Parts: sequence; C-alpha cells; structure tokens
Amino acid sequence: MSQLKTIQDEDLPPWLPRLAANKGPRFLQIADALQAAVADGSLTPGERLPPQRQLAAQLGVDLTTITRAYDEARRRNLLEGRGARGTYVAAPKVELNAILDLSMNTPPPPAGVDFDDMLKQGLSQVLMRADNELLMTYHLGGGSDSDRKAGATWLAPMFGPLDSQQLLVCPGAQAAIAALILALTKPGDVILAEPMSYPGLRTAAAQFGRRLIAVAADQHGMLPEMLEQACRQHQPGLVYLNPTLQNPTAITMPERRRKQLASIAQRCHVRIVEDDPYWLLADVPPPPIATFAPQQVLYISTLSKCLTPGLRIAFVLIRDPIERERFLVALRSFALMAGPLTAALATQWILDGSAGGLMEGIRKEARLRHRMARDILAGRYSGSGDGLHVWLELPAYWNSSQLAHAAASYGIAVTPAEAFATGSGYVNAIRISLGSIKDRGRLRAGLQRVSELLARRPEGVGGAVV
Repeated sequence: MSQLKTIQDEDLPPWLPRLAANKGPRFLQIADALQAAVADGSLTPGERLPPQRQLAAQLGVDLTTITRAYDEARRRNLLEGRGARGTYVAAPKVELNAILDLSMNTPPPPAGVDFDDMLKQGLSQVLMRADNELLMTYHLGGGSDSDRKAGATWLAPMFGPLDSQQLLVCPGAQAAIAALILALTKPGDVILAEPMSYPGLRTAAAQFGRRLIAVAADQHGMLPEMLEQACRQHQPGLVYLNPTLQNPTAITMPERRRKQLASIAQRCHVRIVEDDPYWLLADVPPPPIATFAPQQVLYISTLSKCLTPGLRIAFVLIRDPIERERFLVALRSFALMAGPLTAALATQWILDGSAGGLMEGIRKEARLRHRMARDILAGRYSGSGDGLHVWLELPAYWNSSQLAHAAASYGIAVTPAEAFATGSGYVNAIRISLGSIKDRGRLRAGLQRVSELLARRPEGVGGAVV
C-alpha cells in the first residue's frame, strides 16, 4: 500500500482533498485545491498556510512537491510569502486601471501556449548552456555569432539563406531607426515617409534635427512618381517605409509597387529604411523591398510584434560593411548593446523552434480577433484580417481627436490619426489595436463601446486627448 493511501482524511487541512495518482501532477492538484478553496471562501485573505515541511509530512510527499505547489499558487496570485512569518493567502488584486487599452500594438496572448513555461524552459536552457558571466557583462554590440545566426534563421522566410555577418542585433526597432538616422544622415537632412507613419520615426527625426517630409500615398502605399519628384526636389538622406500591414493604415504594399520604389531608390541613389515588423504575421506577403534592391535597402525586423516586446531584440540587415560599422558606432552612442540575457533567450527560442510555435499561436489569435472586430464594427471595418491593428476611418460628424477623447471618457484608449501624421494633413481615422487586451471578453466589450460611439453623433465633446 502506498504512503498516500495511509494518510487519514482527518490529518489533512480541511480545504485539501486526498491526492490521487491518476489526477495529474501532485503539485498541481495541491495548487488547484488552493485555488478552489480561495474561490469558495474556505481559505480567506490573510489566513496562514501550514509550513511546507508540515504539509509534506501530512500528505506523504516530498518537500519539493509542496514547494512547487506553493510557487504555482503564488504565480496565480493566490499566496504571498512574509519571510520568517510564513506563507499567507493573498488579498485579491484590485484593478486600479479600468482602461480598455486599444491603443498599444502588442502581440495578443495565444491560446494553447503556456508562455510562463516557455519562459522558464528557455531561460533554464540558456543558463545551462551559456557562460553566466558573459550574460552579465558588457558586449561591443551587434550580437554574438550565435545571435546573428539566429537572426538569419528568423529572416529566412523573407530572404532565404543569408550571410549572418550582414546582420546586426540591436535593442528594438526604435533603437535601430535612431541609429540609422544618425549613421546615414546629418542635421538638416530630409527624411521622406508616407503621410501616415510610425510615430517613433517622427520623434527620432525631431530629436536629431532632421526634417520629415510626407510623400503622397494611395491604397497601395507611397506613390512612385511622387517619391521620384521628392527625391529630386529634396535630395533626402533616407526614405522610410513600413510596407507590410503598415502602421497605422494596415495596408500591405503589393509587389509591383515595391519593385517600383526600389527602382527609384536605385536611380536616385537614396537609401530606404524598410521597417517590417509585421511581415511574419501577414497572410502571404510580397517579398521585402530589400530583395529588389539589396544594396539600397536597410531592413529591420523586430521580435516585439511577432513574439513579445519584453525581449527588446531587433535584427537589422545591412549589406554594406562600411555602413554596418557606421551603424554600430551610432548605436553605441546611446545604446551600447542589446541585453545579452534577452538576446540569448531569443536565440534559444528561435533555434529550438519555440519562437515559431509562439508566433503561429499569435497569428491564429490575431486572425480570430480580426474576425471579432469585423463582426462588431460591421461596415466600418477595413482591416486585412491579419496583423495587430485596424485602421478605422470615421464618419464626418466625428473627428479623430474628439472620438479619442470621448472613448477615454468611456474607459477606452484608442489612437487618433494625428499621432501618425508626418505632414500638416491627415486622414480622419483612429487606429484600434487588437492585441493589448489579454481577455477576449474585455476586447469584445471595448470594440462594442467604440461601435456604439460611432453610431451616434458627439455631444459637445472636445478638447485634448487624454
């Protein structure tokens, strides 16, 4: 007879059922029992739990099982440790921020992917295989050979086999954009972009004293004839493009337009910064512009939109060795390196396949959320069915700042078009991000509130967006 079967019911805490060999890992049975007891009031906030050794003896299990159970319960916000005084039932968390955030472009949490376990397993592998001292010291920047090879693997769907030495690893796409501006332009230079463009570009250009000029676009992206005219008129230092699921308009530039813009860049001897964070989330996207003008285009792919922003890792493809060195010098002026630990974790995930699994889960979840947005926003939905955001053009009786202000008063954050404007004019629209609200039910509630607002005229709404 096993030791478990000799335990008498009266020996157990009243909230804990008898453990069974056929009901899964014992530590999870204990954590589940804790959760059920907190939910039904058998355990109340502030109540002290038995010491781990005592509970292990009562249940006839080893101490490690109880430690894992308590750790799991803490992860679920059920318990809190108070040092030598022991472990107590935690008070319920108060939701201090009731805002439904539809303003931040982050990947949605995918169903069926245990991100906590993925993080623990990935870090465990990194710490097992890497020199821990190297993970905690300064690096010259650009990434280790392993990190660059992981970058080549990550970019293989876009480019096929790549020379990993042409890739650089940096702390996020924003840092990459800033370093490219510093490396390849000088104060007063012009940077060309579409009328609606990534706000981080505008911030960096203004900070570094560069002039941002909008080039007209249509439903396929920047107009080739207008780009050529602007190049001859302004002699720009760079052209910035976000051609796949563009932020904020969600337009994916067709292949023909990409070829035309690449050809103009070659004729006019101007560099294109191709910021392409959403390519891997798109449904059969065209080849990157960089495939049509490899020496002319500097390509950025961040993990923030396909995996998680917390990694702060982006890969930058720069073919010219002199430009790579200039980029690194510029990057070191404000960000010496990507974090070695997160870079090693990203490399581990890419090479062991975890990153691909997580990204596929995010793709599926994003598509599901787009279907939800299409159903709720009905005829106003203009997304492509993939990516992280929807660009919603407004009825004439609303302007984007009014609607953003009104939405905020209803507890919803959206981003008005003027946040993306590179020139004086902008489309009357808002961007709705679909990934930043974890719970689908809360996302549905936010989208329904936006739909209700759109269906009626504003009532004296005005002022600044808060």
